[in-house]
Amino acid sequence: MDDWIADLSKRRKPQTVRRAVFVLSSILAIAQRDGIIASLPTKDLQLPAKVKKPHRYLTHAQVATFVEAIESQNQLIAEHLAYTGHRWGEAVALRVRHMNFLRKRIRVEENAVLVSGTYEFGTPKSGHGRDTPMPPHLVTAYARACEGKSPDDFVFGDGKIPVPYPHASSGWFVHAVKDVQLVDPVFPRITPHDLRHTAASLAISAGANVKAVQRMLGHASAAMTLDVYAELFDDDLDAVAAAMSRAREDATA
Repeated sequence: MDDWIADLSKRRKPQTVRRAVFVLSSILAIAQRDGIIASLPTKDLQLPAKVKKPHRYLTHAQVATFVEAIESQNQLIAEHLAYTGHRWGEAVALRVRHMNFLRKRIRVEENAVLVSGTYEFGTPKSGHGRDTPMPPHLVTAYARACEGKSPDDFVFGDGKIPVPYPHASSGWFVHAVKDVQLVDPVFPRITPHDLRHTAASLAISAGANVKAVQRMLGHASAAMTLDVYAELFDDDLDAVAAAMSRAREDATA
């Protein structure tokens, strides 16, 4: 088993290897349960460590510039991703009935996943629905997007089918990135998921605490949020140290 993992690791990325072992382990666990094998050979295997990709974050100004470079029919969904932190599947699955304009809340209770080129719907990745704040500067645009649609129609697009995921090399998203990079060479090469990271960054820089960011993003725990975005909370450490020093000065004055 170790030799198989070592050989697979030479040809596949660590995450792919881990997934393959997980699938195999699930199958073998059934075999063990049914008495076909005596023990689980995948237990306690040394798996390759995950390679954490660096996150790419946009500033408010960069988000505005990027949105301006997008064709008009897709501008709202791009800005929506950057200011709500929704996953792509959560965003395209939003229906008119999920938009609470009175409370300025958006209910996330569905997630659309592409399977063989067709969207299938299920629960969000966390397994639970959540309410997220409706960005005030987008309320009017949301209202226009919902105008004339039924409660079960999708917010984005024509309302009848979810917005297709933009093609990685020829879609509207990558074209907008390239157009911005022509005038701003330091603009990062981003994907739709990087707009989710951007939302986390903008929220934290605006003073949101880890629990608020956790709820917005739909993470299972605050610990997970800290693990994913630890680098964004570095300034909090400086603030704590400064506050402790001020308290000491006050106490010894």
